Amino acid sequence: MTHQLHQYHLVDPSPWPLTGAMGSCLLASGLALWFHTNSTMVLKMGFLIISLTMLQWWRDIVRESTYQGHHSKGVQKNMRLGMILFITSEVFFFLGFFWTLYHVSLVPTPELGAEWPPTGIIPLNPMEVPLLNTAVLLSSGATITWSHHTMMNGNKKESTYALILTIVLGIYFTTLQMSEYLETSFTISDSVYGSIFFVSTGFHGLHVMIGTSFLMVCLLRLVMNHFTSTHHFGYEAAIWYWHFVDIVWLFLYISVYWWGS
Repeated sequence: MTHQLHQYHLVDPSPWPLTGAMGSCLLASGLALWFHTNSTMVLKMGFLIISLTMLQWWRDIVRESTYQGHHSKGVQKNMRLGMILFITSEVFFFLGFFWTLYHVSLVPTPELGAEWPPTGIIPLNPMEVPLLNTAVLLSSGATITWSHHTMMNGNKKESTYALILTIVLGIYFTTLQMSEYLETSFTISDSVYGSIFFVSTGFHGLHVMIGTSFLMVCLLRLVMNHFTSTHHFGYEAAIWYWHFVDIVWLFLYISVYWWGS
């Protein structure tokens, strides 16, 4: 930063937004083709492009922040604001699902049997796997906070162990949710209940997997000494995202599993 007369980061031209958009388009198109024709070639191509884009884009950001020193205090302040706005947009994304749930469940229509859950739907027991998943995710929120505080205190070894434990809990949550989906007596096409259940919990599960991948990258960077006790915004942003996922699950558990059943 010594050659600059300002504290801002003027990024160089990058191909990754374009390749990311192409990968997203192929991923969405591939999902539609998979549903209608059972062909997965386009889906695999989109997933490959997205994965390569993520690896190379994250590589560039690591270089900018760790080795080139572009992430000054002013840049980090703006990045924090950007992350807050991103999480806010995610809040409104899930708000639409909750709005739909309460709209159709508070005053069920005759087509639903005038009751909630709709006639013929056998909901999952909220005291079984959903409660275990709640305990797992809340525990992961505690372990990631433990990791963050030990990092700020300069205890890298303890922070690493806590982060590994968080990742294990995230993978365990995803495994439990997959087993839960296999055990449900209804599908996504069974009434509006099935649609709301699988779309809301499925998107949350996707966010858990994305958050787990964020934490895995942070674990790799932590092992490679990319973070210090005062300069670790990448990890801090992943922690914010993970806490957001925790809070959304609490609302899902209360609304979809417990109250909705």
